[in-house]
Amino acid sequence: MANPKRLFLLDAYALIFRGYYAFIKNPRINSKGMDTSAIMGFMNSLLDVIKRERPDYLAVCFDKGGSQTRTELFTDYKANRDETPEAIQISVPYIQQLLEAMHIPVVVKEGYEADDIIGTLAKQAEKEGFDTYMVTPDKDFAQLVSEHIFMYRPARMGNGIEIWGIPEVQEKFEVERPEQVIDYLGMMGDAVDNIPGLPGVGDKTAKKFLKEFGSMEALLDNTDQLKGKIKEKIEANKELGLLSKELATILLDVPVTFDAKAYTLSKPDTEAVSKLFEELEFRRMQDNFNKIFSDEPTPKTTAPSPKKEIPTSGGFDLFNQPGSGTEFIENKNALDAVEHWYQTIDSPAGQRLLLQKLLEQKSVCFDTETT
Repeated sequence: MANPKRLFLLDAYALIFRGYYAFIKNPRINSKGMDTSAIMGFMNSLLDVIKRERPDYLAVCFDKGGSQTRTELFTDYKANRDETPEAIQISVPYIQQLLEAMHIPVVVKEGYEADDIIGTLAKQAEKEGFDTYMVTPDKDFAQLVSEHIFMYRPARMGNGIEIWGIPEVQEKFEVERPEQVIDYLGMMGDAVDNIPGLPGVGDKTAKKFLKEFGSMEALLDNTDQLKGKIKEKIEANKELGLLSKELATILLDVPVTFDAKAYTLSKPDTEAVSKLFEELEFRRMQDNFNKIFSDEPTPKTTAPSPKKEIPTSGGFDLFNQPGSGTEFIENKNALDAVEHWYQTIDSPAGQRLLLQKLLEQKSVCFDTETT
């Protein structure tokens, strides 16, 4: 049985950068000349999570001032990164205004990265009986996965969402336990974060070492079992290996406190959101937002139709209703004359039943809407 206590924590900058670069070949520029790609990409991810998952608890976590702990350990940490594109710098205040208007809590702590904030909150929530979904494309979060903590990788470029639990992490990284992802990252290093890693160790070698030794420390304690150049390189860089592992470790002791009440998703200030969407010229997103947060589905016909209560669970049989669409309508305008209903299918059981009924039809029509 699914845990009713589900918390979704969004990695803000990871989603903002991903959104910006997703549109890099075809930037979204409004009539004022503003590049809105980063805002659109982030908001698409946020609204998709809300639409798909209907979470009761949700928060967005931001970096602020970089990681003081890691910079003190290694002054070149993230030193190779280019300056944040101006389009993203301009976008962040708009995103924060939209989150405020939507009454979505923002969690930020000076001197800490969002990774560490999310890690700390996820572990705290786990102790309170929550299932936590870390919404991020960043593979580093795999080290935090447990029976009640999952990675939620948003859809992108035609690929659907991915949810990584323990089995997925074990398969992806070829490890026995998710915590070994820290050793994997430490051995390999990370060019994006400028984590050096062990010289000469890539993806395949790191996985091989983890199968043989199980951890960075065990590898460094048993270099006598290695041969050739790789042995020389690792023995000469033991301290670098340990440093890299420490840099790759997500902190779990950030001074933040999980508060379920504060993270409860509430109704947004629709007027304030609409004003921002209007300024940004997000017309389709406004329509999508209205559909997600409206109390009742917007009717698709102008003619009045008889009100019918449709059960959302139990014995309701899809397509086994009068006027359910099995009649052939030669003229699309004749829809007004046919009794019909709309139903949201958002449960596994409902989806299975929908597929079963679709396969029984002679023909089916799909209306695909994209952003």
